[in-house]
Amino acid sequence: MNGGMEPSPRAVRRARLAVATVFAVHGAVTGNFATRIPWVQEQLGISAGQLGIALAFPAIGASCAMPLAGAISHRFGPRAALRGLIALWCLSLVLPPLSPGLVWLCGALFVYGASAGMADVAMNALGVEIEERLGRSIMSGLHGMWSAGALLGSAAGTVAAHADTDARVHLGIAAAVLTLLGTGACRWVLDLRGAPDGHPPPRFALPPRSALVIGAVGFCAVFAEGASLDWSAVYLREVLGSSPGVAAACTTTFSCAMAAARFAGDAVVGRIGPVRTVRAGGVLATLGGVLVVTATGPVAAIAGFGLIGLGIAVVVPLAFAAAGRSGPAPSQAIAGVATITYTSGLVAPAAIGSIADMTSLTASFGLVTALALGLVAGAGVLRGSAAAAPGGAPAPGRADRAPDTASS
Repeated sequence: MNGGMEPSPRAVRRARLAVATVFAVHGAVTGNFATRIPWVQEQLGISAGQLGIALAFPAIGASCAMPLAGAISHRFGPRAALRGLIALWCLSLVLPPLSPGLVWLCGALFVYGASAGMADVAMNALGVEIEERLGRSIMSGLHGMWSAGALLGSAAGTVAAHADTDARVHLGIAAAVLTLLGTGACRWVLDLRGAPDGHPPPRFALPPRSALVIGAVGFCAVFAEGASLDWSAVYLREVLGSSPGVAAACTTTFSCAMAAARFAGDAVVGRIGPVRTVRAGGVLATLGGVLVVTATGPVAAIAGFGLIGLGIAVVVPLAFAAAGRSGPAPSQAIAGVATITYTSGLVAPAAIGSIADMTSLTASFGLVTALALGLVAGAGVLRGSAAAAPGGAPAPGRADRAPDTASS
């Protein structure tokens, strides 16, 4: 993406704001949908296990479609590709509430996840390009914008749930507004094409051995994130008997905690380093999990989900940073970690639903608590990222070369 006329510093700064807006829009789609999952479950009359199977399909769709994003950007250019992909992602928001049955819901969520994954790759690639031109790390802040967007989206969903608004109406309006915002922001992103004879990037890379242990740490964090984002509202409804509005507010609290931790993450890592940051985060997330599984009322459970969000927020970016310094092929190592973390996103919803069917949702979040404790034990594998910069902060242009798995 470095061919052609070089952009001015002003154009690069403007592009940074544009990509930050796209990150926020991407997160807002996720936040809006997450708060209406209980509505979809109730409307279709499906069990927790069936819902868990359906919620695995976004990750399946993302895993299948992400390899196409590089070729699309290469063919149409980064700006046009991002504009089309973010529009597809926003508009896919209308599909799940329109599904007449479980099979249709799985198909809708496959499309939803496929469009999410491709847009995720495109916007992260542009973020890395801007980061290299600015000469300083901005990816953590961009990921924070994703979380802020998810917070705003979940807040909108909470209002809609409190008002007992039909999810088809709510998500239809959200899709239209977010499509306009996302495609409008793409006007200012960088559109630097590669050389005419350039080839699309490789579509698949086997993770090196050095990435496997680091990826396991990311796996624990993404599992906890996916479980909390998709199941927190359902947990409050089914286990604690909370109202739809209170259940949706739990998702908002989780998203708020994630956003706050991501915006503060660089400062914390600069002060205590990546290993202690992840270890402290693991302690917070474990305490949060204990609160959730022992809660007898919504206040304790909401506080628990908030602690989980605080604890896991910066783990994946730090895992990417460690992978980038774990061997002679940093991009391949980071791709391996990204593959492992997406696998976690794939299995988490189905695993939570299956365990809930066999035992209970409380037991499902016992597994989440155990994985959070794994962050405390496994934090030491991220020690290699400490050399990246003073205090262990990732250096630009290496550590963040991977899509946001949370979908950021």
